Amino acid sequence: MYRKLSEKLLKWKERPDHKPLLITGVRQCGKSTLIQEFCSQQFERVAYIDFEKESGAAELFEYDLNPKRIIQELGSVFFGFEITPGTAVLILDEIQACPRALTSLKFFCEEMPGLHVVCASSLLEVEQKRKPASFPVGKIDRMQLYPMSFEEYLMATENQKYIELVLRREKSEPVPELCREPLEKAYKNYLITGGMPAAVAVWNETHDYSRVDEVLDGILAKYSEDFLRHAPTSQVPKIHWVWDSVPRQLAKENNKFVFSHVREGKRSSELEDALIWLKDAGLVYLTERVEKPDFPLSFSAEAAYFNVYMADVGLLRRMAGVDFRVIFEEMEHYDRFRGALAENYVQNQLMQMGYTPYFWRSGNQAEVDFVFEDRGKVIPVEVKSAENTRAKSYRLFCSRFDVKKGFKLSLKNLANHVEQETETIRLPLYLIQTIERYLD
Repeated sequence: MYRKLSEKLLKWKERPDHKPLLITGVRQCGKSTLIQEFCSQQFERVAYIDFEKESGAAELFEYDLNPKRIIQELGSVFFGFEITPGTAVLILDEIQACPRALTSLKFFCEEMPGLHVVCASSLLEVEQKRKPASFPVGKIDRMQLYPMSFEEYLMATENQKYIELVLRREKSEPVPELCREPLEKAYKNYLITGGMPAAVAVWNETHDYSRVDEVLDGILAKYSEDFLRHAPTSQVPKIHWVWDSVPRQLAKENNKFVFSHVREGKRSSELEDALIWLKDAGLVYLTERVEKPDFPLSFSAEAAYFNVYMADVGLLRRMAGVDFRVIFEEMEHYDRFRGALAENYVQNQLMQMGYTPYFWRSGNQAEVDFVFEDRGKVIPVEVKSAENTRAKSYRLFCSRFDVKKGFKLSLKNLANHVEQETETIRLPLYLIQTIERYLD
């Protein structure tokens, strides 16, 4: 399945000044598959080591960190071929399991700049705190891989043609019914499957929602195993409490994350480390509040006031125990959860497009779901899960802060209008990946 990061990988490979590359991302998001497929296409020989499976490989990094000795011994002991710069690539997967290998990247950069080295890690931040190692600051290139975006999902399920047809039309033209129906259906299926490649692959092969749920259950079980293997023993129960509370807290009317709602009688000081562990593992994202959107927004953000979103909407749905029929049949008593799911979807997609989303709240009276910065301008985004796009808070925000452009995301068709000098683009949720088109 196509991943957009492969385009960045190709640019990295062709750069004469490339450094060892470190790709991070939540477990099961497809890092190993992407790296191996890319490298097998671009290099004559691939020397692949998974430090979690091949503990003996770590021993070769214990004697010293001389890169020439390391690749010579790796080539003769593990691969039976010479790892030659230019024709071969060295892949060090799950590098967090071998701190010495992580440190060695500094010497690969300095002493063997011609060799392509690609590393992957799922729990790097977690392991760096648990077993600190000398990090090769300034000596590596870094990339982040997320679960499959909706755009990648459309390509994997052969629905990209509908987006291409929409993009050939004028920006202000409504989406034709020919495209609207299949795109809305694909969006709802994405809320069910999420972007984990294994879940998308099973959906493509079987179109069986129960099989998708089995895959998602398996991924969630592996995350629970990671809690046991990689977290301090005293923190494991607290990590489970916080992790299990995320779907509930997202579905609240005021979805600000509240530690006292995690476990009765527990304070933030007792649970904060557990939440940070989940954040470091890439399983959750913290979206901070800005009350007055001064620039840069990162300076205006309030770190103590945040919403928590999950890294994948399919996992969110499955953790909440929501049947796939709820997404299609739109039962009234699930409205709040569908709203939370749509919000989580938008947060994920904005991050994958390179934006840092925040939210705006003025006291307890008004809130805008997301705001982000684009070329020195603040862009508000209001999210609705269905076709209702009324948003008093959005209008208040635009008026108060002299906003020139903003978005209302829902299932209503594409349209735009100007009110109080603010151009508002009403963008269907399934077209969120085209948002940059309207920011030009």
